[in-house]
Amino acid sequence: MSANGPTTFADDGKDVIERQLEVKSEKHKNITELYEIDRTVTRIAEGGYKRIALQFPDEFLADAAAVARVLVERTGQDIFILADTSYGSCCVDEVAAEHVNADLIVHYGRSCLSPTSRLPVLYVFGQQSVDLEHCQNEFRMLFPDKTTPVIIMCDVEYSYAAETLTAELLKTYQRIIPTIIQTESKLQSTLGSSSCCSRDQTKSSNGGCCGGVTNMEKIDSCCGKNDCKEEIEEEIEEDDEEEGILPPSAPIENVDALKEEMKRGGRYFELPENIAIEDCSIFFIGKESLTLTNILMVHNKCPLYTYDPKTMMARKESVQVNRMLMKRYFLVQKAKDADTFGIVVGTLGVASYLNIIDHLKKVIKASGRKSYFFVMGKLNVAKMANFMEIDCYVLVSCPENSLIDSKEFYRPIITPFELEIALIRDMEWTGNYITDFSKLLPQLRSDDFTYDEEKDENASSDEEPHFSMITGQYKSGPFHRAGGAAKDGEVLTSTLTDLTLRNKETSISMLLNSTAGEYLKNRTYQGLEANIGEDDAADVLEGLSGIARGYVYEKNEDEDDK
Repeated sequence: MSANGPTTFADDGKDVIERQLEVKSEKHKNITELYEIDRTVTRIAEGGYKRIALQFPDEFLADAAAVARVLVERTGQDIFILADTSYGSCCVDEVAAEHVNADLIVHYGRSCLSPTSRLPVLYVFGQQSVDLEHCQNEFRMLFPDKTTPVIIMCDVEYSYAAETLTAELLKTYQRIIPTIIQTESKLQSTLGSSSCCSRDQTKSSNGGCCGGVTNMEKIDSCCGKNDCKEEIEEEIEEDDEEEGILPPSAPIENVDALKEEMKRGGRYFELPENIAIEDCSIFFIGKESLTLTNILMVHNKCPLYTYDPKTMMARKESVQVNRMLMKRYFLVQKAKDADTFGIVVGTLGVASYLNIIDHLKKVIKASGRKSYFFVMGKLNVAKMANFMEIDCYVLVSCPENSLIDSKEFYRPIITPFELEIALIRDMEWTGNYITDFSKLLPQLRSDDFTYDEEKDENASSDEEPHFSMITGQYKSGPFHRAGGAAKDGEVLTSTLTDLTLRNKETSISMLLNSTAGEYLKNRTYQGLEANIGEDDAADVLEGLSGIARGYVYEKNEDEDDK
């Protein structure tokens, strides 16, 4: 009797190597229309772009080479195809594009439409077919009252059809509110000055497009062309000044313009006068997706109806939005009991992501808690479970990727908005939900936001010592635990180079008020014992050199044998 298949103890990995993965990526015949080749070529020519990066999702990868070949033939410019993105495919991968010094990114497929901070972006959603006549009939059945205010929304691949649908419905309905979806992102200078010149502007007499100003003004107002960038950088090097390109975390100067851009975003609508958002219904064209989930959470007070062009079915969404909100509220309660937070970067392309990270650090510090910073690419359960000292994670990501169902994760994962609900005293849970973290930036808010002081006699009841309803443990409260000793501990830890402040009776957490040290103190296994002064010092020996298949001493022995 013989056993079939690989054994657990002698598996050479052959099955894993030869395993075939099913990837749903099919080649399309009408790539000129589907990928809007004509519009892309026109935009490249108008902008004078020389190095263009193409970002495809997995379902469009089969056409990547054909699209790149056509663009090279019609533009004569350098075309690059970006590899797998570091985060979600809906976000623009500016980091990968900068590796090839690209001056334009063409993003294909579904997009979260988050603003970018460094490079201009052209969105090509990929036009999917939809039966507009059937869609109109279903709409009329769902909304027999012609005076009902209805907001028309859609997945980005149906944005071209939504415009036609809106125009037809306006002929018979009185309150149809269209949603505008941007097909380009030009926010690479949103964190700087607003005096950006156009790409067609001629250069000044001194050789650059921004003559007669300081170095920072030159960079902020630069048009973005490669030759213009090189000339400005040369001028700065010649002047031997220390000013550089404005980083994404720099102070926001043009606040008014940025407020308007962030308020609108890549997908926005404008309500008529005397119509509140609570009085509106939403008609969404598209299938179930992260976009639909995001809309359900943000506009949870509006009835939502969907039409799926693939199945040609329309229905009122019966998803229990209240149940979804209660799950998020449960995570907020867990965050209130947390002492150590991990700030996880989930995007490197959304504008102002460094600003929101700084904001979260201040919020956590003001609450008397500890934060750590993580950059780990795409999230998975095993990766997140490596840091057991962390009580709760805060994910900084685009709106569509920020709502993580963390029931399989070792620790809860919340959004920046939920962190504010948990830690800021004046914030209360009202049912309103924000997934776009740019709306939480202090410079862009209109709610007179201020950071909490570390110590306040009027602290809320949640901050007083109590038994947690989540864990059942007694929580002393961060403000009672931190107090003034936290500041002294921070000054002390800032000068430490090693962990030597420990004795047999008191752990380092008692001295430095470290939540990680406190967790280490409560662990059963705390690592190998040093036994300093108890064991004799061993002789220092020279280690092995070479590679595993043939160390130096092994080669010498072989030569001696010969």
